[in-house]
Amino acid sequence: MRYSNCFIPTLRDVPADAEVISHQLLLRAGYIRRVTSGVYDYLPLALRVLRKIEAVIREEMNRAGAQELLMPMVQPGELWEKSERMEKYGPELLRFTDRHSHESCLGPTHEEVICDLVARELRSYKQLPMNLYQIQSKFRDEIRPRFGLMRGREFIMKDAYSFHADADCLAAEYDKMFATYQRIFTRFGLKFRPVEADTGSIGGSDSHEFHVLADSGEDLIAHCADCDYAANVEKAISVRPCISATPAALSVVETPGVSSVEDVAGFLSVDIGQLVKTLIYRIQGGAQDGAIVAACVAGDDQLQEIKLAHVAGADSVEMATDDDIASIGGVTGFVGPQQLSVRVLVDNRLHGATGLIAGANRRDAHVAGLDFGRDVPEAEFVDLRETRAGDRCSRCGGEMQLSRGIEVGQVFALGKRYTEPMEVLFQDRQGKRSVATMGCYGIGVSRLMAAIVEQCNDEAGISWPLALAPFQVGLISMGRSDAVRQTSEAIYRQFLEAGIDVLWDERNERPGVKFKDFELIGLPFQVVVGDRGLKEGAVEIGWRQQSRSSVPVADVVRVALSELEQARSSEAVN
Repeated sequence: MRYSNCFIPTLRDVPADAEVISHQLLLRAGYIRRVTSGVYDYLPLALRVLRKIEAVIREEMNRAGAQELLMPMVQPGELWEKSERMEKYGPELLRFTDRHSHESCLGPTHEEVICDLVARELRSYKQLPMNLYQIQSKFRDEIRPRFGLMRGREFIMKDAYSFHADADCLAAEYDKMFATYQRIFTRFGLKFRPVEADTGSIGGSDSHEFHVLADSGEDLIAHCADCDYAANVEKAISVRPCISATPAALSVVETPGVSSVEDVAGFLSVDIGQLVKTLIYRIQGGAQDGAIVAACVAGDDQLQEIKLAHVAGADSVEMATDDDIASIGGVTGFVGPQQLSVRVLVDNRLHGATGLIAGANRRDAHVAGLDFGRDVPEAEFVDLRETRAGDRCSRCGGEMQLSRGIEVGQVFALGKRYTEPMEVLFQDRQGKRSVATMGCYGIGVSRLMAAIVEQCNDEAGISWPLALAPFQVGLISMGRSDAVRQTSEAIYRQFLEAGIDVLWDERNERPGVKFKDFELIGLPFQVVVGDRGLKEGAVEIGWRQQSRSSVPVADVVRVALSELEQARSSEAVN
């Protein structure tokens, strides 16, 4: 491709609304342009990268035995009603009514549509297992789209769905997809980590997320320094000793005007870990929708609300109001777990602890000597706390560490969460009608492009891995002589004949402009043709941001192809 024929609208200045480096560079290098909040145009360079990402995904999914299909983005509302997700999914599901008064939605995911398809075609266990996937646009009406492609409203996704006769078959496919994802992200040359994850609004039993490690990541992941245990903090379990004082009778201590755990600890001259935080929540969704629940963690811990929601059987939880707290016998700012007229959930770390301090459910007072076994016998001990750096691993006892990650893929073992309400039935080996079990496996293709830029950049711009660069070679003509033009044209055609993606900058621009543009858009390999070198019968070649060497004109393409092949082999090994 000749640069003068290419639509690459580069920018010299950083856009004011671009916070993270991928958003900044993809805008500046002419890869994307904003259409509206959370919605972007993918310009020619971006589309070339996306197609290369998709090619790797397709190759590995096909290798794993999955079959590609394409489903509609517009989905009938009755399918979502049947799966009972029409209301549960929340405002992220964009609903609309057509001219015939039929309610529809823009698909954020395709469990309902794929189940409807398979339910109509599946007859026998002999057709199972099957794994069907697509690469297609999705829409989620995010309340706060941000970070460019990292959290948009419209995005490109690879979503796969597998169907099975039993749980063992699903487990085997889940493992196969897990391994497939590891191959995909390894081929992209990324530093990534698979972690145990919450199933979220998709549902199911087991799930793993795949995170590209980056300081800009929205997700916090916990991982052990000594073993392979890793999990999203929404799911992570860790061990931390509880600070326990000498057993004592329960007594009331006056704490006038002192309510926060930090202030109470200072007022009573005790370690903050000896205190109990009693937090009151109202359940949203589930069988106990609207009910109030008390949750207790140590004073130096943070409650993980997603863990609480799971334990409470809720879709989500929200902080209770002062009136809610009063209705169960508590006093805002001085709530304790004793004698509350609600279910009391206590973090496992507090199990067996004695001599604790908690609110007295009376203004300006706390209780000392609290022992849950004695004073709150109805308490249920569960995992509620959020893992912190320095905790011990629940598996091996090693030290837990925290890292930021960008979620680019997730696998789910859904079981019968969708196949039962969607009536995906088949005749089993015994001739009986059975419900199929199901898995689903997603990769955020457009988000993956941004995540790669987050890892692959420097002060000059993007630094694409060779396999994903929109063009592998940047050919730069320096000078306006016939010799430069003719030599550049000959080299350009040789690269094309060799099947190499090459961008030839033959523009009438200053050398500094050309070099800055090529560094910004991130092409891995450069060939520079100039009058000075041609006087010696040579041109310069080299990798981006590295020194270049002189090569005889006749050998340029041969030497470049050799270097490119070596680099491909190195990327494949790494």
